[in-house]
Amino acid sequence: MKLAFLGTGAAFSLERYNGAVVVDGRVLLDAGAPLLPHMHKLGLDPGAIEVVFLTHFHGDHLLGLASFLLHRIFVAPTPLLVVGPPGVDKKVEELGALAWGADWPQLRSQLQISYQNAVARGQAAGLTYESRTLDHGSEGGTGYRLHIGGRVLVYAGDSEMTPALDALVEGADIAIVEATGPGPVPSHTSWAEAAGLQARHPSTIFMFNHLYSGQLEGAARDLELVEI
Repeated sequence: MKLAFLGTGAAFSLERYNGAVVVDGRVLLDAGAPLLPHMHKLGLDPGAIEVVFLTHFHGDHLLGLASFLLHRIFVAPTPLLVVGPPGVDKKVEELGALAWGADWPQLRSQLQISYQNAVARGQAAGLTYESRTLDHGSEGGTGYRLHIGGRVLVYAGDSEMTPALDALVEGADIAIVEATGPGPVPSHTSWAEAAGLQARHPSTIFMFNHLYSGQLEGAARDLELVEI
């Protein structure tokens, strides 16, 4: 499994870019900006992305889609599926309209995009996935378990440390979960909580993201390519 970390930072991180991960060159997990320049730097083809899994609709996980969708119109006019929490179609369409204004209806007519509200267990771009609701902010978030090549990859997005997060990680081969900061971090997971989660699931390979600042053992780095 090949993981490309386009960004590993929190919303207003001083040292890192907003979060987005590409899996095996064809699956995009969240869409923090800037997607396109970082894909180019890592030799990834934006047109090869078949499905985007969005965990929630905060800007640091979503705003990179605006330019990415324009690329899919003008450069790589191939079908794209976006999976996310309920209302994902409305949110992405609103983003397109906000980003491109009066030109959006014409642009939208050329975009090959479809949407799927995340379900407990479903299929997307040939992948089996499971989803679970997690606690984050006022609207919550959606964590995913992706079944890829006989292994399970967990991507939690942003989440408080709750039993639901433990259940999402249980039995996974690889887990990408947040570790925002060393102290109390409301609506997020702290370094100490992330370490506790890792200790409770010793057979899972953890990679931490969504850091605000500083260095943490086990944390992914911006523009890092990892093969597991």
